Amino acid sequence: MVHSAYDSFQLLTDCPTKIDAIESYGLKLLLGCSDGSLRIYVSDSSGADRSPPSDPHALRKEPYALERTVAGFSKKPLISMEVLESRELLLSLSESIAFHRLPNLETIAVITKAKGANVYSWDDRRGFLCFARQKRVCIFRHDGGRGFVEVKDFGVPDTVKSMSWCGENICLGIRKEYMILNATNGALSEVFSSGKIAPPLVVALPSGELILGKENIGVFVDQNGKLLQADRICWSEAPTVVVIQKPYAIALFPRRVEIRSLRVPYPLIQTIVLPGARRLTKSNNAVVVALEKSVYGLFPVPLGAQIVQLTASGNFEEALALCKLLPPEDASLRAAKEGSIHIRYAHYLFDNGCYEEAMEHFLASQVDITYVLSLYQSIVLPKTTAVPEPEKLVDLSLDAPQLSRGSSGMSDDLETFLPQLSESDENSALEFKKMSHNTLMALIKFLQKKRYSIVEKAAAEGTEEVVLDAVGDSFTSSRFKKSNKGRGNVPINSAAREMAAILDTALLQALLLTGQSSAAVELLKGLNYCDAKICEEILHKGHHYAALLELYRSNSMHREALTLLHQLVEESKSNQLQAEPIQKFSPEAIIEYLKPLCGTDPMLVLEFSMLVLESCPAQTIELFLSGNIPADLVNSYLKQHAPNMQGRYLELMLAMNENGISGNLQNEMVQIYLSEVLEWYSELSAQQIWDEKAYSPTRKKLLSALESISGYSPEALLKRLPPDALFEERAILLGKMNQHELALSLYVHKLNVPELALAYCDRVYESSVHQPPAKSSGNIYLTLLQIYLNPQKTTKNFEKRITNLVSSPNASIPKISSATSFKGKGGRKKIASIEGAEDMRISPSNTDCSRSDGDADAEESNEEGGSSIMLDQVLDLLSRRWDRINGAQALRLLPRETKLQNLLPFLGPLLKKSSEAYRNFSVIKSLRQSENLQVKDELYNQRKAVVKISSDSMCSLCNKKLGTSVFAVYPNGTTLVHFVCFRDSQSMKAVSKVSQLRKR
Repeated sequence: MVHSAYDSFQLLTDCPTKIDAIESYGLKLLLGCSDGSLRIYVSDSSGADRSPPSDPHALRKEPYALERTVAGFSKKPLISMEVLESRELLLSLSESIAFHRLPNLETIAVITKAKGANVYSWDDRRGFLCFARQKRVCIFRHDGGRGFVEVKDFGVPDTVKSMSWCGENICLGIRKEYMILNATNGALSEVFSSGKIAPPLVVALPSGELILGKENIGVFVDQNGKLLQADRICWSEAPTVVVIQKPYAIALFPRRVEIRSLRVPYPLIQTIVLPGARRLTKSNNAVVVALEKSVYGLFPVPLGAQIVQLTASGNFEEALALCKLLPPEDASLRAAKEGSIHIRYAHYLFDNGCYEEAMEHFLASQVDITYVLSLYQSIVLPKTTAVPEPEKLVDLSLDAPQLSRGSSGMSDDLETFLPQLSESDENSALEFKKMSHNTLMALIKFLQKKRYSIVEKAAAEGTEEVVLDAVGDSFTSSRFKKSNKGRGNVPINSAAREMAAILDTALLQALLLTGQSSAAVELLKGLNYCDAKICEEILHKGHHYAALLELYRSNSMHREALTLLHQLVEESKSNQLQAEPIQKFSPEAIIEYLKPLCGTDPMLVLEFSMLVLESCPAQTIELFLSGNIPADLVNSYLKQHAPNMQGRYLELMLAMNENGISGNLQNEMVQIYLSEVLEWYSELSAQQIWDEKAYSPTRKKLLSALESISGYSPEALLKRLPPDALFEERAILLGKMNQHELALSLYVHKLNVPELALAYCDRVYESSVHQPPAKSSGNIYLTLLQIYLNPQKTTKNFEKRITNLVSSPNASIPKISSATSFKGKGGRKKIASIEGAEDMRISPSNTDCSRSDGDADAEESNEEGGSSIMLDQVLDLLSRRWDRINGAQALRLLPRETKLQNLLPFLGPLLKKSSEAYRNFSVIKSLRQSENLQVKDELYNQRKAVVKISSDSMCSLCNKKLGTSVFAVYPNGTTLVHFVCFRDSQSMKAVSKVSQLRKR
């Protein structure tokens, strides 16, 4: 679309002679005429009416009049000339190249070697001049004064038609091809041919790159001649001259001037018809075109006006490119114009189906997201307090009609509009779906790009609230308080979080409408500000339960989430969930949801864990254990709501950490086991099939718990046991109460399992190994031995003794005494008394007595009509535990009729060990005696020391001669002192020690 980039204005007419060259210097025009004269023109305004120009070095859009004529400026007509503003010089090419001082046109240098030159190029940065003459290229350098110094002179293949500096090199247009000349060594490298008809044309760009003409095409190359891009600038025909004035390239043709943009694809911007145009040059603010006898100035239209034209004509890309050329001091204006153009361009693209491109321009315009969301009628937004009206965002200064969003406000609600389509118009319905999907996908990308900055501001606002609360600013912080529902209710004065709520709510809906449920779930899992009320309704209506659960979770609405999750689990079980036949919810989902809540809301965890305790007992109890919920709290809750699971919880708790469970919980666990065992016992007793050796799983757990843990109360449990059953449990409890004799009697006479009795003795013995000798239970085996030897006595009044033990609230627990003394022929001996055997008679005789204690017990049992002794078990015990039993005491308990042969397994290793110990002790005694002798010998040697006293011997304390006084010798044998001095020094040491103790 063509627009007016330049205004054409005729600066002068009716020049007396033909114009061959033209240049501008400040406000003046310099015309080189065919008669060799130089005509200088200035603005035609009178001195009174002339207003000061805005730029004193710029041409004025006014008629120009002749100021003066310099006749004979050149002998021949000027080919070209150029004003070197940085050096205040005028360079002219005619018969040769001459330099004149401006403004008085004083000749300062004429390069005679340039005679016959047809083309030149000036490098203003370095002050280098290159020109072509015949088949030679010469390089001169301005020395800063009035002279030029020749630098290089290179030969070229043919006559140079066009040339230009390109960095350190020179680009040459030689007849039909372009070449790059190395200005240092003269090396030539070919670029490409210039075409068959049009002469070569080299145009330098401000960036240092080049445009090389090839017929009517301009090719972009770098300073080394390499192609830069595939795009080309195409003119209507081959131009004679091209000048660059950003952002345009202006080309001269015989009848017109073409202006094209330097942006790809280099469109035609404007054509100015000027028949007979011969010369083209640029000044600071304009482009000057010389005809045969007149001059036109092409003055740029102000950028603001060009932007308005381009925007009104729909050429938004060019308008945005021009906005970037606005001066830095107009940064605010540029931003406003760019924003307005982006908005207009976005609407244009949106109406034409380019939704993603439209969103890119909405994004670049920094427009509020509510403006974009107003295009989507199906998106429900939360109510806000500080949302700007979308209409106010359009720039009305562009002299264009107000854009109506109604044309772009297409609803994307497929369910609302599709039913209105006729059934036969399936293609239209499909196209509508596709279009709606594309608009929503573009919206999603737009919102995702805007989300980071908006959510970051909202999060920073939340951090500020925390700081205000910490410093106690109650007034300010109360303005931002959230409800217990989480981020569902946005605070009134929180603009950043209002915008974040709008964005996240819209983004969630767009994701759902495009079928991206998984992306919606991921959005809700992270930090989000979705409006809880709106999103809850939408998610529930669309059966997006996974996303709804994440919404509840992110807003701390855990009770609602768990209620929904339980409902979904129940529906999944009954196969009633038809909306999402693929998605099923298991009870494990509730457990996974509850895990993070264990530390923050344990009561809620306990409440909803009861719903899945029956179906997932192991996972639920693991939840209690891993969540570090107080065990007492869990136990009391289970006791009230799920008593059947209480024992299992305590089991796992104990297995996980025995020391972490309190004695109260241990006692309760044992009580639970015992209750179940008693219930089981009652059922079997009622059926008369009770067997003492029958073990149910619960009874095994009870026995294991009674043995392994110690936090329960054995007295309380003993009271609950039936008198005629559960003897093994009773024995363990009696053992915990240190009633070893009663416990062993149960194992031997009630259970008839000697192995259990022996194992019991082993446990008691091993537990007492690390105890002091006074508390040692080394005679526990003798207690068992006595039970075997006197069964009648141990079972006598058995039930009565247990009853008395249980009924007594403070039942004394007799301990094993260290020793019981008795006298024999050999003097006084000690034997360990048997625990609980107070009535046992011990004969006051030694092992050589003709009557043993076993005989007395046997006679007593015979008198009472009791059963025989258990001699086999006695012998077995002696043979297996000979190393733990006192042999003398054991022999004393055995009946006299016991055969010595049967005692060989007991006496053999015992005597062997005794004799070995005797030998060892004998060796030790000999070694000690030898050591004693060695010490005595050393003592005698030390006492043999000789001290020689002479008349010169001095006391080490008083430094006086010893003479014949009593003296003392220190252990080293060399230090001698008066005895009196030694005694005084010892007294002084004693006094000082006492004083130090008193100070302390």
